[in-house]
Amino acid sequence: MTTDSPLSGHRLLYGCMGLGGDWTPEPYGPEDVAEAEAAVEAALDAGITAFDHADIYRGGKSEAVFGEVLARAPGLRERIVIQTKCGIRLPDGDRHGLYDLRPETIRQKVEESLTRLRTDVIDVLLLHRPDPLADPALTARVLSALHTEGLVRAVGVSNMAAAQIAALQRHLEVPVVANQLEMSLYRRDWVEAGVLVNTAAAASVGFPLGTLEHCAEHGIQVQAWGSLAQGRYTGREQTPEEQATARLVRALAEEKGTTPEAVLLWWLQRHPVGVAPVIGTVNPERIRACRDAVVREPALDHDEWYALWLSARGAPLP
Repeated sequence: MTTDSPLSGHRLLYGCMGLGGDWTPEPYGPEDVAEAEAAVEAALDAGITAFDHADIYRGGKSEAVFGEVLARAPGLRERIVIQTKCGIRLPDGDRHGLYDLRPETIRQKVEESLTRLRTDVIDVLLLHRPDPLADPALTARVLSALHTEGLVRAVGVSNMAAAQIAALQRHLEVPVVANQLEMSLYRRDWVEAGVLVNTAAAASVGFPLGTLEHCAEHGIQVQAWGSLAQGRYTGREQTPEEQATARLVRALAEEKGTTPEAVLLWWLQRHPVGVAPVIGTVNPERIRACRDAVVREPALDHDEWYALWLSARGAPLP
C-alpha cells in the first residue's frame, strides 16, 4: 500500500479555527474576510502551505471565509494543501452534542465542506473524534469511495489511539496518513506516558501508550493541535512553572536568534516521531514568528530539550 501523502514535506500547518468571526449563526462580514486574508498571507510568508479546517469551526464559517479567500486569489488553491475534518455534531438547542461517523453523515459533511471551501477536492479528510457506534468496515467503505470518486485525496484521523487506527486501516483501501493530537509543552501526556511506565503516576496520564510508535511504524504523520499552548509561555503565563518556563523559552530564543514561538515548536519537532505542529493564532505577527519552524531544523540539543520539559513539568523525572 502506497504511503504517498499530500502532507509529505509539510512541517507546520496553519489551523483555521479562528477564522470566520464568532461562533454564532450570524454570517461573517467584510472584516472577517480581511482578517482571514491577512492570516493566510502571513502563513504563506512563513512558508506554511498546509491549512487545517473542520466542518464545525465557527459553525462552518471558517471554511466559508477561507473559500472566499481562495476565490479572491487565483492560483492559490494549486499552491496549498487543504485538510478538513468531520465527525463532531455540535449541540443545537435541546439536542446534545455527539460524535457521528455514520457513512451517510461523512459523505454529507464532505459535500458541505467542498461547497464552503469552493474547491472540488479535499486533500486530506480527518475523522475528528472516535464514534463508539461507528463500524470500522462501514467507515472505511465510505472513505474509500470518496477517494475513488476523487472528492478526497487522502484520509487521516484525529484524537485516536493506535488500536483505533489499526481497526480502521484493516478495512481501508488507502493508508491513514495523519493523526492529529493535542500536544505541546503544556499538554505533555504524550511524552509523560512513555517515562511513567512502571510508576504509580502512570494512572494519571491519559495518553494511550504506543500511539506514537504505531504512527512512526506506519508512516502516519503526527500533527499537534494546541502546539503553542494558548500563549502560556509567550505572554500569558499564570503559574510559577509557566513563568519560569517562559523565561527559559525567551533565553533560548535569544541565544539561537529566533522567536519564543519557534522554540516551542522546535520542542515538538525535535521528537523523533517527526511531529508536525498546527498553529492556530490569527495574529499575523505571531504567525510569521513561527517561520523558523519551517525553514530551520530544530536547534535544541538533548539537554535543552529536557530543560524545557523539566521546567514546564515543575518536578523531577521518576
